[in-house]
Amino acid sequence: MTHVFHRSLRSDYREAVAGDGIHVIDRQGRRYIDASGGAAVSCLGHSDAAVRAAIRDQADRLAYVHSSFFTTAAAEDLAAALAGDAARELGSDSPDSVYLVSGGSEGVEAALKLARQYFLEIGQPTRHRIIARRQSYHGNTLGALAVGGNAWRRAPFEPMLAPATHIAPCYAYRDRREDESEDAYGRRVADELETAIQEAGPDTVAAFIAEPVVGATMGAVPAVPGYFRRIRAICDRYGVLFIADEVMCGMGRTGTLFACAQEGVVPDLLVIAKGLGAGYQPIGAVMVTQTIVEAIRRGSGFFQHGHTYMGHATAAAAALAVRRRIVDDGLLDAVRQRGAQLRDALTQRLDRHPHAGDIRGRGLFVGVELVADRGTREPFAPERRINAALKEAAFERGLMCYPMGGTVDGRRGDHVLLAPPFIVTPDDVEVIADRLAAAIADATGEPLR
Repeated sequence: MTHVFHRSLRSDYREAVAGDGIHVIDRQGRRYIDASGGAAVSCLGHSDAAVRAAIRDQADRLAYVHSSFFTTAAAEDLAAALAGDAARELGSDSPDSVYLVSGGSEGVEAALKLARQYFLEIGQPTRHRIIARRQSYHGNTLGALAVGGNAWRRAPFEPMLAPATHIAPCYAYRDRREDESEDAYGRRVADELETAIQEAGPDTVAAFIAEPVVGATMGAVPAVPGYFRRIRAICDRYGVLFIADEVMCGMGRTGTLFACAQEGVVPDLLVIAKGLGAGYQPIGAVMVTQTIVEAIRRGSGFFQHGHTYMGHATAAAAALAVRRRIVDDGLLDAVRQRGAQLRDALTQRLDRHPHAGDIRGRGLFVGVELVADRGTREPFAPERRINAALKEAAFERGLMCYPMGGTVDGRRGDHVLLAPPFIVTPDDVEVIADRLAAAIADATGEPLR
């Protein structure tokens, strides 16, 4: 009998005892390819020597100190490195102050509160509303859940959630009309933000939050070209802050360190986590522009927020080592190359499969949307629980992947997300594609052709 309160109380979990590169090994010695990085976390695999050494070294000297008393070299060096990376990828007006937390939900909570406090500091106290997108996911704490658009996760806690406005996602596979160009479609859905701001009252809106590439809720869905530039322009027109949630798609996952770099936009607040610590330590960060920092410095001088483990020295040391591996060891090139290979490999195997509706993504952030009818894009009936069947089928084949349901509207639709470690080899990619294609055939009952 277990005394662990597991995610599911009706599941028997196999015990993981070791990690070896891209593999997780269970107590029986069976090896599983971690093709989802857990939840897009383990970007360096499970046995990186440099990161483990950095953790040991920091813990031997000083594991933790409360941030109300001291800073540490680990936190200072990590913040400086990330600020330099942002300046290089996003430009001189990029976010360059770093608020260190323990994970993605904490980061989003901090960003939302920081947006609110910024407007208090500059004498605009009526700005408090947050606008987000349907079919988004921003975390499981109440504030993050309130702005998120994942209907299934929100439903049980709806009475506890603060009001937020949700506009359409940029989901061309489902929502672009046949007579509509990508540019026209992107402008149409981006313009929903302007309409929402006007309806709420421009002097009441504090921020718009979005994932540059939507992760768990829709499965690696990028926006069409130009969409985020239009979003940025609308935010600027009305004095609204833009929060980029890169908890899942950031830290190199899409082929650049920051996913928004590929959109040609600079956010006011940028949230990163998951790949920042690569699973070796729990850590997240909010990157903040000097406009916001200086408003608080000149005003109250104090961000009315905080967490016990913010700026944790051992976590910061681990994250700095992860960042060095990604940037200094050239892994961003590998992400772009292996990501293109993975999409090609899946297309080759699933091109004629009647239930493979869309293969999409950027870098090593790849999604496959599964449909009952490829021609009409009709989703499977939710009762079939295709996503659950796929997860089980893949696991039995020694493949960890990230299937989810509710892709289309929170209830209907299935997809699977792949986010393998950046260290995958060309041979690994082919094995991942083979196993996933076979698992899709198992789950749908339709053999590969």
